Amino acid sequence: MTPFRDLHDYVAIPELTALRLSPDGTWLAAVVQTVDAEGKKFVSSIWRVDASPAGHGRPPARLTRSAEGEGSPAFLPDGSLLFTSQREGPAAGPGADSEPARDKAALWLLPAGGGEASRIAAPPGGVAGVAAARDARSAIFTSPVLPGTSGGAQDAARRKARKDAGVTAILHEAGPVRYWDHDLGPDSLRLQAAVIGDPGADAAAGGNAPPAAEPRDLTPDPGRALDDSHFELTPDGSLAVAGWAVTDDAAAVTEEITVITVATGERRTLLSVPGYDFGDPRISPDGRLVACLRAAHDSYQSPGDVTLVVAALHGGTGGGTSKGEVSGGTGGGPRDLLAGLDRRPLEAAWAADSASVYFTADDNGRRPVFRVDIATAEITRITADDAAYGSLCPAPDGRWVYALRAAIDEPPAPVRLDATAAGSDPARLAGPAGRPGVPGTLTEVQAVAADGATVRGWLVLPAGASAGSPAPLLLWVHGGPVMSWNSWSWRWNPWLMAERGYAVLLPDPALSTGYGHDFIARGHGRWGEAPFTDVMAITDAVIARPDIDAARTAMMGGSFGGYMANWIAGHTDRFSAIVSHAGLWALDQMFATTDLPSYWRRQFGDPLTQPGRYLENSPNLHVAAIRTPMLVIHGDKDYRVPVGEALRLWADLAGRPADAKFLYFPDENHWILTPGHVIVWYETVLAFLAQHVLGEPWQRPDLL
Repeated sequence: MTPFRDLHDYVAIPELTALRLSPDGTWLAAVVQTVDAEGKKFVSSIWRVDASPAGHGRPPARLTRSAEGEGSPAFLPDGSLLFTSQREGPAAGPGADSEPARDKAALWLLPAGGGEASRIAAPPGGVAGVAAARDARSAIFTSPVLPGTSGGAQDAARRKARKDAGVTAILHEAGPVRYWDHDLGPDSLRLQAAVIGDPGADAAAGGNAPPAAEPRDLTPDPGRALDDSHFELTPDGSLAVAGWAVTDDAAAVTEEITVITVATGERRTLLSVPGYDFGDPRISPDGRLVACLRAAHDSYQSPGDVTLVVAALHGGTGGGTSKGEVSGGTGGGPRDLLAGLDRRPLEAAWAADSASVYFTADDNGRRPVFRVDIATAEITRITADDAAYGSLCPAPDGRWVYALRAAIDEPPAPVRLDATAAGSDPARLAGPAGRPGVPGTLTEVQAVAADGATVRGWLVLPAGASAGSPAPLLLWVHGGPVMSWNSWSWRWNPWLMAERGYAVLLPDPALSTGYGHDFIARGHGRWGEAPFTDVMAITDAVIARPDIDAARTAMMGGSFGGYMANWIAGHTDRFSAIVSHAGLWALDQMFATTDLPSYWRRQFGDPLTQPGRYLENSPNLHVAAIRTPMLVIHGDKDYRVPVGEALRLWADLAGRPADAKFLYFPDENHWILTPGHVIVWYETVLAFLAQHVLGEPWQRPDLL
C-alpha cells in the first residue's frame, strides 16, 4: 500500500515549501505544510533541519506550533528568527501594542537561544512578507494600508469606519482591479521598516529594551506598485531594494527595480527600460551589486525572452566584461550574465563571496542548478540528475549550496550540493517528511512533431503494466503554458492515477520551457497549432508501446492544459473522456475578463482590431464537433481564467451528444487548495474516468 491509494492519506503527506539558511550555516529553517487537526485546511509550521547529511547531525525539530500556522522565516544576524503568523500570544514592543485582527498575520520573533516567540509588529492590515538585513538588526516588511492614512492608528480608524458603515466598495481610477483570487483595494501594500532590539544583550546590561522599534512607513501611498514584488535589505540595513510595478493608462504593467533609503524614505529607480520587466532583486553579500531577472515583453510577433542581469547598486557598470547590455536606470545599466545560454532563469542566489550567482532554469524536463561567474559570465552546471531544484541557500563558507530537491517521482526534500564541483550527487539531509513510495515507474519518451521538432515528456507506468497487461493511458497536459513537467506536483499528481492502474503521459509541447526560445516561439499566438500537433504526435508514439492499451485513453489538463482539453474535444474524438479544469473556452471573452488582460493582448492583439488569432485559436468555435464525454471543473474565485469560461462551456455543451458534467467550487480559485475539495476533485475525476475509460458504472462521490 502507498499513500496514493487513500486520498485522505495523500493530502496528509507533509509538504516542504521553503528553506532559509541560518547565518552560521549550521541549520535551515524549513516551512512544512500539513493538514490541520480538523482536516479542513492546510497550515504551515517552521522546522529546524540540520545542515549535515542525513545520519550525521541532529534530527529535525519543530520550532513553531499553532492552529493558525507560521511562515515567511527570515534570520537576524544572531540567528533569531522572524516569521509571520495569525496566532495569538504575547506582544512586545511599541509596534505590537494593539491586539491584531484575528484574520491578519503579525510579525513574530523567536530568540536565537530558544524560548517563546513574541509578537513584535501587528499592523491593522497584517504583514504580507518580511526580509532582514545580513549584518544589522533591521527588517522590512509589507503591510496593506488604506489610502490617505499615516500610521497604524489612522489605518485602524479608517478600517473601523468602513466596517461600521457597512462599506466594502472600492473606487478604481486605474487598473488592474483584481489579482488571482482577490480584489485589489481599497488598501495597498506599503513597505515598513523596523529596528529589532536585542533583548538578550540588553538584559545582560540590566536593561529591558523592547524587541522592536515602531515600524516606519517607507512608501506612503504607492498604489499597486508593491503588489507582487520581492524586496531585500542591504547587509547594513541602510537601503531597501524592491520590485516596483508601474501601470500605464491602458492598465499595462511594467516592473522596475527601486532603491529606498531606509533612514529618509527617499526612493530612486535603479532599473527601468521600456519593453522590459525587472523582478526578484537579490543584493550581493558585499552590498555592491543587485542581480535580478529581466524579461522582455511579449509582442504580437514573438515571445519575450528572460535572462539574469546584474547592476551596480551605487553606480558603475556592475563589474566584469559587458555582454548583452541594455542601458537604463541610474546604476550604470544592467549586464546580461546569460547571453550565451538559451534557457530561462527562474531563481537566483548570491554566493557568499559575491563573485558568482547560483540560479535554476528548466532544461529538458529537469530544473538544474547553475553557477555564473560575475567577472567572466562563465556558466557551470552544478547538478546533473533528473531533478528540479529550488529554494537555493548558499553557505557562508562557500563550500555548499542547500536546496529543496524534487522530481516527478519524489516530493521536495532538503539536500546539500557541492558548490565547487560540477554534476556532483546531492547529499540528502534529515528532513521533516519521509519519502513516499510511488506505485510505478518513470520513463522518458519522445516523438518527432509535424514540423520536425523533437517533443519529449515523462511517462508514468503503473506497477504491472506489460504487453500482456497493457495499461489505459491518461494524457495530462500542463498549465502555464510557458512551463514544463519537471517536478513533483501536489496539485496535479500522476501517481494517484498510477495507483489505479493508469499510465500517465506528461508531455512538454510547443510553448514549454527548457528547450530554448525557438521552441516557445513555435506556439506563440498559435495555441491550436504546434502545441496541439505536438501533443498528438507524442500520444501516437506512446500508444504504440505494447504496455499501453490504445483502445482505452483519456485526456485532461488545467489552465492552459484545460484550454488544450477544450481544443482537443473539438478537433478529435480519439479519447474516451476529457477533463477540463479552469480551461479557456472563448478567447475574446476570457482575455477581456482575466485579471491580466494587457498580458494577453500583447501576444494575441486587440480582439476588436486584430480578431484573427482569437478566431483561429478559440475552442468555443468548434463546439459543434464535440462528441467526447467531458467533465468541466472550475472555481468561482478564479480570476486568472474567470469562471465565465466554464459557465459558457457548460451552456454550449447543453443538448450536445457528449455526456457532460460540471464540478463547481464556489470558494476555490484557479487551484483547489483545501483538503476536502482536493479529495472530492480527485474522487469525481477518477469516477468519470472509470465510467468512460474502464467501463465501470458511474459512482457519484458521497459528499457531492
